[in-house]
Amino acid sequence: MAAIARWCMRHRLVTVLIWLLALGGTAAAAGSAGSAFTNDYEVPGTESAKANTLLREGFHGQGGDTNTVVWRAPDHQSARTPAVEERMTRALDAIAALPGVGSVAGPYGPAPEQAARISPDGRTAYAVVTFDRPADAVPKDQARAVVTTAKNPTTESDGLQVELGGRAIGLTEATGAHLAEAIGVAIAAVVLFLAFGSLAASLLPIATALVSVGTAYFGITLLGHAMPVADFAPMLGTLVGLGVGIDYALFIVTRHRKALARGLPVEQAAADAVATTGRAVVFAGATVCIALLGMLVLRLNFLDGVAIAASLTVVLTVAASVTLLPALLSYIGTRALSRRERRTLAREGPRPEPPTGFAVRWSTFVERRPKLLGAVATTVMVVLALPTFGLHLGTSDQGNNPATATTRKAYDLLAEGFGPGTNGPLAVVARLDGAGGRVAVDRLTEALRTTEGVASAGPAVFNGSGDTAVLTVVPDSSPQSRATSDLVDTLRRDVIPHVANDGSTEVHVGGVTAGYDDFAEVIIGKLPLFVGVVIALGCVLLLLAFRSIGIPVKAAVMNVAAVASSFGVVVAIFQWGWGSETMGLGSAGPIEPFLPVIMVSVLFGLSMDYQVFLVSRMYEEWLETGDNKRAVRVGLAETSRVINSAAVIMISVFLAFVLSGDRIIAMFGIGLAVAVALDAFVLRTLLVPALMHMLGGANWWLPAWLDRRLPRISIEPPPSHAPSTLPAQRPDADTARDGSGTGNGHGGGGGKGGAGKDTGQGEYQDKDKDEDEAAQPTASR
Repeated sequence: MAAIARWCMRHRLVTVLIWLLALGGTAAAAGSAGSAFTNDYEVPGTESAKANTLLREGFHGQGGDTNTVVWRAPDHQSARTPAVEERMTRALDAIAALPGVGSVAGPYGPAPEQAARISPDGRTAYAVVTFDRPADAVPKDQARAVVTTAKNPTTESDGLQVELGGRAIGLTEATGAHLAEAIGVAIAAVVLFLAFGSLAASLLPIATALVSVGTAYFGITLLGHAMPVADFAPMLGTLVGLGVGIDYALFIVTRHRKALARGLPVEQAAADAVATTGRAVVFAGATVCIALLGMLVLRLNFLDGVAIAASLTVVLTVAASVTLLPALLSYIGTRALSRRERRTLAREGPRPEPPTGFAVRWSTFVERRPKLLGAVATTVMVVLALPTFGLHLGTSDQGNNPATATTRKAYDLLAEGFGPGTNGPLAVVARLDGAGGRVAVDRLTEALRTTEGVASAGPAVFNGSGDTAVLTVVPDSSPQSRATSDLVDTLRRDVIPHVANDGSTEVHVGGVTAGYDDFAEVIIGKLPLFVGVVIALGCVLLLLAFRSIGIPVKAAVMNVAAVASSFGVVVAIFQWGWGSETMGLGSAGPIEPFLPVIMVSVLFGLSMDYQVFLVSRMYEEWLETGDNKRAVRVGLAETSRVINSAAVIMISVFLAFVLSGDRIIAMFGIGLAVAVALDAFVLRTLLVPALMHMLGGANWWLPAWLDRRLPRISIEPPPSHAPSTLPAQRPDADTARDGSGTGNGHGGGGGKGGAGKDTGQGEYQDKDKDEDEAAQPTASR
């Protein structure tokens, strides 16, 4: 790692140009290729997937996206009022002539299906606009032209309200994604400046993260042409990439600044930072990628693309942290320190900087009251996790959009005028085999109309060859209601087998709600395997790094606690609606089926980061002293400040994405922000050290037979270079060391992660650690 850092610093211009070329090249390629993302949640082999297959095979050319134009007449008028009919007919004719529009079916005409598009009270009507391609392939400008044509001042006059809904129309509702990114980055820059006191040092983590995340963003766009990638994957990758990218650079720059304060030259300070903390960054990034790639065990194409896209972002942020960042550090030189720090260094020379202030007082406080504080932390986590037991996975549709969105208004108008089920009808598709097929469809139609929970059904529509029929079933409940999901189960389990059981028909239930229910069922069925794989891989990594049974087990429990508590907050806000409308996140609704899988992956990875940075320092102290209380106290005191700074940055970035206007991304943002806050401020700085104090030496127990068989790895090896005159050799440092009575002046201690004494690398002196230890005994007791 040090050799890589030195090469990047000695060829800093080449390194910077390589990264800029990668960014520019991927941006140009992505701009030329365009996007090819998907929001198709269809799982092959499910009932809804079979229904869609029958539809595609039986009704060729009807695969275009269907949207609606809904209008409501003013008071004392109806949709059949001549003036209203004239204006809307003119608007619908103009829409039908637009590029990309395949057909427009309005309510004005003698056919029964046309009259059915006017509500019973006569005030609300709608037209069906079908594009000539699926929603994912509809250009935004074509969808935007439909909105502009329908909602023009001529049409929307004299109190006539016109709204539009549908997937393609939803693409036109501008989101604040780039605004969210800018706000998150700005807050992170402020936090970094307050932490460093140096403008140059605070900008480097931002620059490193922006270059790597930007490259990943355009890379994900290109990836969408090679495999199915969800439409929210680029924003999710940006969210995760900015958070971990800035944090990883923060850890390295912090180590670099400490080395500069000890009097090391710039190149050596950066090389040591990459060789020590940089290796911890690589290890932490690897855990995040492993957690994300755990989604591959689900074998769902939709999630495979998300896993690879997010992992690509993390890999690039790690690579930039250990290559681009050292090059940039060499450019700013000693300006990584603040002016005051540079003047102090020039006037007084290198001197120890032991942890002081709140961090030391807090670590001592936790040591004195571990049981009480552990109980408080456990209570907080349990209370926040309680809503998770009411988690309902399902479709959150345009009825959950913000109240100001035209799609939400169209949804509400349809629900008010025609019933809530109009927004999510079920498609019962039948393939007929022989003359008895039509008889079976007739019986099925009558059975559907008399089924409890069905507002209307049929009549059946047959394709040209007469071998496929589709019946539209409108539930009397909303698409995201549990009652609608129960209706789907009733149709599949009771109604269809009872009516169409003569072997001449193949019948399947499809539609949006049925598709989401099937997707959720598959996810729930595979979730235990997925979580087990992620936990097992994370525990193996920690077992190898810290050579302890207790550390991985506690990490797994803490990670599960963080996930459960963050899900509790997500359920309360998005499913129960606590403050969702106030925050502009729309109305209450079910949680997306894929959210648990993706959040578990991301949260396990991020939680492991803080576990690595906290416990690695404790492990180092344990190897040198064999004193568990001191190891926990010193590790917490020396790492809590940088962990808390990193958490504040990550929380700010995640919460900023709530402004994106995208409900799914807002769920991720709030869930991840809450999880990081709980992880950093409750688990890692309170519950974990409290438990470690209570367990004592059992924290580090490992059976001898297992110890002999495990390969030995180190997260942070000792720096390879020591200055000619160590600060620990100063008279004042010797006095502090002698006063401590701990005898820590010897070498042989493990680096962060257990190099040195535990790995047999021999004696070394970690300059940063020696200084901190020189005053630590007196400062922390």
